[in-house]
Amino acid sequence: MSWIALFLVLILYFISMYSLYSHMNNKWLVSPPNYVILILSILVLAIAILGFKENLNKSTKVRSWISTVLSLALIFILLGALTFTSIFSGYKQLLTTTHSPDKHYTISFYKTDAGAMGSFGVMGELKGPLWFKRVFYYEGKTDQVDLEWVDNHTISINDQKVNLLNGETVRRSP
Repeated sequence: MSWIALFLVLILYFISMYSLYSHMNNKWLVSPPNYVILILSILVLAIAILGFKENLNKSTKVRSWISTVLSLALIFILLGALTFTSIFSGYKQLLTTTHSPDKHYTISFYKTDAGAMGSFGVMGELKGPLWFKRVFYYEGKTDQVDLEWVDNHTISINDQKVNLLNGETVRRSP
């Protein structure tokens, strides 16, 4: 049990760090939502506590302690992140969803408003399989989008062409 808990907590740390990296760099978000990682961290904590019942040797106890401490730290970090984002995330309203002519791409556009914490604008999110998504377009100080598909992988958004095949990301602010 102690080996399982240690490996799982290290995997959860890796997933959490990749989630942070993908949010900061507008990469594909392939990790599950933070609340799923939080639930898995609580499960790993339970497995780590069960590892204390193994009386094989001293290294088993050390692994259980390491797993317990790491999973508790991850739980507190995720609780803090979930609390912070729920309080300060602002408002996000779906404007429209569009599909490419060949139905390969699905894009959702949202009107965002951070209230007193920031500005308002329009955000485009490219949908992938499962929960995968990537923010590829943001334009500040506007509340509408004018879309037109140029071809199967290029879209014109408010007179700005974006090639989805190349993985372009566009940030516009007036």
